[in-house]
Amino acid sequence: MLHIIDARTAVLTPAAPARRGATRVEAHAPGRDATGLRVLLVADLLVRALELDSTPAWALLRGAEDEEGGAPVRADAAALGIRPFEAGGAAGSGPGAGQAVHVVREGRTVPDGATLAVAPVHPAAPDLGDPDALRLALLSRHHHARVELDATELDEARDTLARWRRAVAAWARQPSRPVPGEVRDRLRAAWDDDLDAPGVLRVLRGVEDDPGLPDGARFETYAYADRFLGLHLARDVGALE
Repeated sequence: MLHIIDARTAVLTPAAPARRGATRVEAHAPGRDATGLRVLLVADLLVRALELDSTPAWALLRGAEDEEGGAPVRADAAALGIRPFEAGGAAGSGPGAGQAVHVVREGRTVPDGATLAVAPVHPAAPDLGDPDALRLALLSRHHHARVELDATELDEARDTLARWRRAVAAWARQPSRPVPGEVRDRLRAAWDDDLDAPGVLRVLRGVEDDPGLPDGARFETYAYADRFLGLHLARDVGALE
């Protein structure tokens, strides 16, 4: 089961109700800066992880920007591959009567519900020139760790994405093989442990370098992990001649 570190108590807490009810994910992103965008990204990861665990989830946007329709924030989020958030309305409202998890920037508090804190990003202005590279660069650091984004970080993310997409496209041409059980367990253990995206990326690097895995299994592993990461790793499938 997915657990998060509740910022109010510093205790590992289930992100889904014990009876498999719904979880309401409330993203508090009042501004368009890089940290606000990271808050939305972490909320997106939370929804993806809940869905992979067969838990119904609703993503709601709250904050000053949302009161004006949230168009700029929503546009930036869409560029980063974040799925749409519903309008949050008044605090405590929204679909579903299940558990609420609030995703907030570090240092912010909310009246009730589990709280997932997201550390700041510098510089404050997000570089959306290559949104997928920015998403990978942010995923490469745990959301509790502060991020210093520079040209080197983004270049490394861009190179990794290009390499993985080429590899995934090549692996897709081989006979499909199931995701090895041990690899699947390691992936799930990573994202179930407080959304450990860097842990998921480490598993993928191990799969990339493991000479004992058939290419069909590599393809299925990357496609499965991308349901959590949202990096469009299979984008170039069919593009190879």
